[in-house]
Amino acid sequence: MHLTGYVGLLFSLLAMLFLACGAGFAAWNKKENALIIIERGQLGAAGGVIFSTVLLLIALSSRDYSFQYVYDNVDNALSFIYTLTALWGGREGSLLFWELIIAVSGMIFVYTPGYKSLGSETKLYFWMFYLTIQGFFLLLLSGWSNPFIEIIPAPADGRGLNPLLRNPGMIFHPPLLFLGFAMYAIPAACALAASIAGETKSWVKICRNWNILSWIFLTAGIVLGGWWSYMELGWGGYWAWDPVENASLIPWFAGTAVLHTTIIEARRNALQRINVFLMSLTFLLCIFSTYLTRSGVIESLHTFGASPVAVPLFWSMVVWLVVTLMVTFMSERPTHRTLSDFMSRQGMLVIAAWFPLALGMVVTLGTMWPVIAQLWTTKTMGLTADFYNRVCLPFMAMLVLLFCYCPWMGWKGGIRNMKGFSGVTVVLVVSFGAVYAMGITKPLATLTAAAAVAAMSGIVMLFIFYPAMRVMRQSWGAYGVHLGLALMALGIAFSGPYKIEEELILAKGDIAVVGEYQVKYLSMKEDNDDADIVARATVTLEVTKDGKFVGIMNPDKRIYRNFEKQQFAEVSTIPSLGDELYATLLGFTGEEKASFKISVNPLVNWVWIGGTFMCLFGFLLLRRTPRSGEGR
Repeated sequence: MHLTGYVGLLFSLLAMLFLACGAGFAAWNKKENALIIIERGQLGAAGGVIFSTVLLLIALSSRDYSFQYVYDNVDNALSFIYTLTALWGGREGSLLFWELIIAVSGMIFVYTPGYKSLGSETKLYFWMFYLTIQGFFLLLLSGWSNPFIEIIPAPADGRGLNPLLRNPGMIFHPPLLFLGFAMYAIPAACALAASIAGETKSWVKICRNWNILSWIFLTAGIVLGGWWSYMELGWGGYWAWDPVENASLIPWFAGTAVLHTTIIEARRNALQRINVFLMSLTFLLCIFSTYLTRSGVIESLHTFGASPVAVPLFWSMVVWLVVTLMVTFMSERPTHRTLSDFMSRQGMLVIAAWFPLALGMVVTLGTMWPVIAQLWTTKTMGLTADFYNRVCLPFMAMLVLLFCYCPWMGWKGGIRNMKGFSGVTVVLVVSFGAVYAMGITKPLATLTAAAAVAAMSGIVMLFIFYPAMRVMRQSWGAYGVHLGLALMALGIAFSGPYKIEEELILAKGDIAVVGEYQVKYLSMKEDNDDADIVARATVTLEVTKDGKFVGIMNPDKRIYRNFEKQQFAEVSTIPSLGDELYATLLGFTGEEKASFKISVNPLVNWVWIGGTFMCLFGFLLLRRTPRSGEGR
């Protein structure tokens, strides 16, 4: 089965590269009759990827330890669901899963009305780019990152999945990120192809749904990753500005910018070159994210460590950037229209696009700072979370503030509804005063919270002043996404700067005060009920406020089979839409005392609620792509 799986990848590699070259040759020589061969051929090549993936899944589910990949990521005690998630839990499997999504996306795209409406030359150039992308990933999988390496003789048991990955987040977080990354290949390749071919139909409209879906999945992956970090790592926060966390955020910034600039192209037929560049850049940054997690260039808890795929990934980014620049600046655009001034809705959309791009640039430079600093010193240090908070949070506050006013501006300039504009301003000022009176006196937190409240109030006013919006699915989708953003901003404004955290050593019966809450250490028990857990110590903490019972927390410390040299903490929380109590068991000291980290996180759950709104309302933005010949 090892050889069979590898041959499936090798077949797909050769087929993809052959078809990519054929598509480029046919497009250059205007041989449109070759298109049917390319389209059918890519279905067969994608079938090879699906076949190899199924074989690896069979090997994982049957715990066939003659596979090096299965041995590294599975053991006999691992539950079945995590055995399957091991497909994307390791270096080789995650690359195969990414390539699988790209291959399946191509199979789906070829049957969509949007694809069928493209000109033949554009289709050929699309396949040239798209199949080359797949060929590159298959080259990695058949060379430097082969998931079908055999172990002889086969071991009786495996090493097992890292205990930090045995979390429900593992089931959803990586696949969502990979869906976002991989699906961006469709609009990126289409944008470059349409630009080269001089396509008369708008690639922005044709790829709109793919662009939105990619953004939704990437957003969901990032939000879920923040929740996973909050619940699993035990440090009490949800975003540490870790290099790999940043790596997933950087393409999201670019993708968010594209969503705003493509609105202008769809409405005003402007920013055509910029949109081609930004769309291709977004996919490039998805590859950059993979490079960071696999190159070893940056140290992080989340990385796979140094890998031989680092060099080909680096050069693939260089080549893709060169191609993007050449296509963007050398191709001819059929039309060009100038923008209105910045005091218009399209002007504010441009500003709204540049804000995330600026954030992405700051985060990229900060993440790569240890590498950049090697140019002048051998003693390099990564930038702390304090740097990112001081630089990035003001951008976020200004972005939310911008959204308060953007909907009230006219497309060609001026204020389209003075009542709404004035109403938002009044809410902003009143909210600022109210938040300040509540004791939220840090300027940035106060401004962000007030802007979030004003933005949400503005959305309500829009649906009051413009009744037609109430029956428009697109309006519910667009403003629902921004409602989610405002809720997230509100949660971040409170949960970050006003988090209360204490590290305590308590004996049984001791009571500690954390903010307005009293925490009592009641008891501790030891067990090893789970076949996968060698030892576990669980403590019981009772929380009260002003003498009234609030809840019970049961954080624990555990040792997993095959990982006996490490201890892993499982946090416990008392969920709330206001103050959430959060406890981590750090360890035990002499005389039956235990060490805890206990924190009070105000409004933290609004971060998850807001992120969920952004994803769910995003689906309302999807719409049917007109078939060729239908009105647009």
